[in-house]
Amino acid sequence: MIDVPAGGTLTIGAPSLVLLVGPSGSGKSTFAKRIFGPYEVVSSDRCRALIADSEEDQSVTPQAFDLVRYIAQARLGAGRIAVIDATNVHEHARRRNLDLAEKVGVETVAIALDVPLEECLARNASRTGRVVPEEAIRSQRADMDRTLAHLDSEGFGLVYRLDGIAMASARLVRHPG
Repeated sequence: MIDVPAGGTLTIGAPSLVLLVGPSGSGKSTFAKRIFGPYEVVSSDRCRALIADSEEDQSVTPQAFDLVRYIAQARLGAGRIAVIDATNVHEHARRRNLDLAEKVGVETVAIALDVPLEECLARNASRTGRVVPEEAIRSQRADMDRTLAHLDSEGFGLVYRLDGIAMASARLVRHPG
């Protein structure tokens, strides 16, 4: 695992499947908007809204993730970066995405956003619109702690870890695949 310092760089080639990993409120979407292009990011919340007119409609989560993987596979097949913006704190979810990358034959990158629980809760409380239940964030943060212990051994080509300070200042360096 590469700990990215404040002002540090993340080097990612194209095509690559990039998974953002972090609990709700960790700043995944904000980070993705800052560092990646708008068409590179495939958001599970956005896919939920495309299907059910609401990011909050959990009843369509399976279909939303089918759509996430469909779009990611299409981008990867076109030689592009696909960034999956979802919590990805469960190994089975990461495994499905790793299997997709293996099927397409592309590099894989995990970006773990290691933000303290209190900061996740504060960010969530200040959101306009969709607010995630506090208990869900607490559970996701506990899952994140377990994830950080073994993310290196799951098969990703690169694993980056950023704290809240590094997230605000990290830079992306692209290299041809």
